[in-house]
Amino acid sequence: MSVQPDQETFEELEDLDWTKLLDEYDYARPQRGELRDGMIMQIEDNGVLVSIGTKREGVIPSQDLRQMGDEFVGALRIGETIQVYVQEPENREGDLILSLTMVQVAKDWENAEQMFTEGGIVRCKVIGFNKGGLLVQFNRIRGFVPASQVAQLHGRTAAEERQQALQKMVNQEIPLKVIEVDRERNRLVLSERSATQEWRKAQKHRLLTELQPGDVLSGRVNQLTNFGAFIDLGGADGLAHISELSWQRVNHPREVLSPGQEVKVVVVEIDRDRERIGLSLRQLQANPWDTIDQRYSLGQLVTGPVTNVTPFGAFVQVEDAVEGLIHASELDVDPQTQPRDVLQPGQQVTAKVISLDRQRQRMGLSLRRVSDGEKAEAPAEAPAEAPAEAPAEAPAEA
Repeated sequence: MSVQPDQETFEELEDLDWTKLLDEYDYARPQRGELRDGMIMQIEDNGVLVSIGTKREGVIPSQDLRQMGDEFVGALRIGETIQVYVQEPENREGDLILSLTMVQVAKDWENAEQMFTEGGIVRCKVIGFNKGGLLVQFNRIRGFVPASQVAQLHGRTAAEERQQALQKMVNQEIPLKVIEVDRERNRLVLSERSATQEWRKAQKHRLLTELQPGDVLSGRVNQLTNFGAFIDLGGADGLAHISELSWQRVNHPREVLSPGQEVKVVVVEIDRDRERIGLSLRQLQANPWDTIDQRYSLGQLVTGPVTNVTPFGAFVQVEDAVEGLIHASELDVDPQTQPRDVLQPGQQVTAKVISLDRQRQRMGLSLRRVSDGEKAEAPAEAPAEAPAEAPAEAPAEA
């Protein structure tokens, strides 16, 4: 006994689009750019046949396989499930062309989009440059770093200097941050400047958290100002105030430091709220005042150049980092005479030590207490006072 379809059923069947049914049977017609899981059906010299659930098998051409490397290709096995990229749903011969290398490229684009959304820093090799910036290799994708996003360049950099700087960066690995992704236009833009800023921010946070006063670090002089030197500690700058550069008088940091110079520093202060790190170079140097009383005594004659003249007196360099003060009342002149009328910076004088305070690092000198006989003998005695004279002559020769 058989059941015959009624008239209504016949009408429904006649209305069906059989082409559409076939497409649905080919349950997911492949589209260019899709990633599909497929099973290896056959491995041949000219390619690999892969079934991805369609009516016909796709082929991975041999030239695509060669890009994956012999080791990878040699490990492929019939029946193995692999992920493939639909490169051409149907070429001129009607073949479905698949790719393994484009799977990696597609994943690289996904990775780039994820980094753009979530942030993060990646290191890429610089493979070239042009007038606009740097070309870099982001895994299998070529990316571009505009000159405005190169950390060491700025808007005032001359065109020739900019090209030279970009050329020197070829073959270097640099930190980068993804700032634009346009897969359809094959456009990937990255920034070294943003990556460097983010990295330095993270490093600064780490240093502010971990550093303690007394820690000794290596650093590089980054910038010199009238009030001190900013020193790069490897991601964060600390400030060595001009008073902490040397035990001797420093009128400007450039007298003792130069940009790019490598130095040893000690951490003297950390202000985590204001994100400031105070450094010192001089505290790693021997303090000549610690042994001052071993070299000088009251009544001793010293000779040196006048370094500064003020309304209350004049300072004399006795040796490197040691100055004595001749108070205005200790000048060998009328009490009403101003120190600047008697002494000038650079003038050599012989004075007598009248006070010595190692703790406060002060030495008091006098001109008026030097007798005529002592003045006459001073030149003959001067060579014996090597600690006072030798350093005083060095600046004059320089």
